[in-house]
Amino acid sequence: MLEVKNINTFYGEFQALFNVSLKVEEGSLFAIFGPNGHGKSTLLKTICGLIQPKSGVVTFNGEAITGHDTKDIVEMGITYIAEDRHLFPEMTVLENLKLGAYNVNARGDEKKNLGYVFELFPKLKLLRNKTALTLSGGEARMLAIGRGLMSNAKFLAVDEPSLGLAPNLRSEVFEKINEIKESGKSVLIVEQSTGKIADMADYIYLLEDGRIVHESASIDDITDENFKKVFLGIT
Repeated sequence: MLEVKNINTFYGEFQALFNVSLKVEEGSLFAIFGPNGHGKSTLLKTICGLIQPKSGVVTFNGEAITGHDTKDIVEMGITYIAEDRHLFPEMTVLENLKLGAYNVNARGDEKKNLGYVFELFPKLKLLRNKTALTLSGGEARMLAIGRGLMSNAKFLAVDEPSLGLAPNLRSEVFEKINEIKESGKSVLIVEQSTGKIADMADYIYLLEDGRIVHESASIDDITDENFKKVFLGIT
């Protein structure tokens, strides 16, 4: 479904990604783990057109999307859900969700997609008239994911959804992301540490210093004990 081939991304003279290649299959949950500041968010932003790579190519359903406007990439069915959520705090939950349906391909499905989001996140339905500013961290994260789903997304790039959440809320968010995958959508998620999401993932990548250093179908295949202890919190 989505393929990244030999991506090199820079911030000015600083190179953040080095020949990164990966694939995400349709209807799957793929995860990228690694320490902060090593290129995980940059990779998602490059995939979604928010940053343009110096070289390499990203293809989606066989079509090269490198160099496309972000608006066009969203209309193709790719949605980036940022780590900092990018909600409109003074607007209601419902208003924030409806903003997710702004693209041409999603407008006609707004009612259907809103029903799906409220079924997936019943609490958002109860809070639909509350402003985003009043939400808890977990509720805000669910709203950000829900707004992404409103765009008719087929592929979700989710940036550290567990950041700042209590363990019970983290597990709840991960369960919802897995439900999204089970519905047939594809998900690429980045996280600093492994845990429950590693068990849910169909495939994992480890990113260190802007390079893919390991890939496998299971976190148990990692043999570098120092990497596991220092960067992933596994002992």
